[in-house]
Amino acid sequence: MNLHEYQAKELLSFNGVPTQRGKMVSNIKDVDTAANQLKNDTSTDFFVVKAQIHAGGRGKGGGVKVAKNLTELKDYSSSILGMMLKTPQTPKEGKLVKKILIAEDVYYPGPSEHSEFYVSVLLNRSTSKLMIMYSTEGGVDIESVAENTPHLIFYEEVEPSVGLMPNQARKVAFNLGLSGDSYKNMVRFISSLYTAYVKCDASLLEINPVLKTSDNKIIAVDAKMVLDDNAIFRHKSFKDLRDESEENPVETQARSVGLNYVDLDGNIGCMVNGAGLAMATMDLIKQSGGEPANFLDVGGTADADRVEVAFNLILQDPKVKAVLVNIFGGIVRCDRVAKGIVQAYKNMKDKIQVPIIVRLQGTNSIEAKKIIDSSGLQIYSATSFSDLTDRIKEALV
Repeated sequence: MNLHEYQAKELLSFNGVPTQRGKMVSNIKDVDTAANQLKNDTSTDFFVVKAQIHAGGRGKGGGVKVAKNLTELKDYSSSILGMMLKTPQTPKEGKLVKKILIAEDVYYPGPSEHSEFYVSVLLNRSTSKLMIMYSTEGGVDIESVAENTPHLIFYEEVEPSVGLMPNQARKVAFNLGLSGDSYKNMVRFISSLYTAYVKCDASLLEINPVLKTSDNKIIAVDAKMVLDDNAIFRHKSFKDLRDESEENPVETQARSVGLNYVDLDGNIGCMVNGAGLAMATMDLIKQSGGEPANFLDVGGTADADRVEVAFNLILQDPKVKAVLVNIFGGIVRCDRVAKGIVQAYKNMKDKIQVPIIVRLQGTNSIEAKKIIDSSGLQIYSATSFSDLTDRIKEALV
């Protein structure tokens, strides 16, 4: 579950991570009140207006502005709130900005120069360890840094059962070239950041930039946080943080009916039971010259109602040229699945304009094939992976 910047900062602050303070506004009428409260709380002279959408690169699209007075603040807030913001990470049409964050100015003058860093905490699946990735090149796309200057990216792996050790936090601060108060503050910042990541059951926590202010404070100026959906049950209040208007509507619809669905940019729809079989099926599609349009795991049940819901989800994508159903009948009987597919097809016959390719293997698979073949519908059975490959190639012609 993706969070907005203001939500991520609230969780970070609650867990002891210093952040750039701000007020979220969803109505232009509330800008004055938010600005006055922020000015009283922080004594800031300037204000930063930030669009709140689930996408990076907001500044490049005009979604981040610095206001030097209240007049500029109102003008920028009016222009950003309600705009269709386009960034490299949004759809072509952009995303509607429904909320803005009015934040304090943290780039104030002082006894030393400010510096920007990049810090993220994530899971390294290849080593089954948590990893702190960091760089002196903050404030820019980390992808560009990795491509052009990979030697400026550092990694610190953490054994989850042990946790972040003090010497590891000190190593991060040292590699970032800090000393004195800024070094000590960075050590505390890294320790608090790791604690927040673990306590919130996050799958990604990215701070870009982490700012060393002119008076040597270390604060999170921006924050991207992704929470693990599988752990939300441990944090009842986190459910209220979900902004479904920012999420893929088909994925939201699938979640509401208990289906595991991920939208992809391909042309062959997939309906599979079991994550492992789903991944193998997606590989098969690519090897056949197609691209998977989705990941859809219907789980252990595949009756007519569930299959119909799955078909509806897949067929909302206009790029889909065929739907591939690949079910292994272990607990669930293949003949029952076949009857469910045929019934679902009949229920929504007018909506289905593409071929349905079905492979059912396992319990009663022979009976299932007979049901499919005798249906008289545009449903094509396959008994092997080579049959599936041929059917996929035919659909792509």
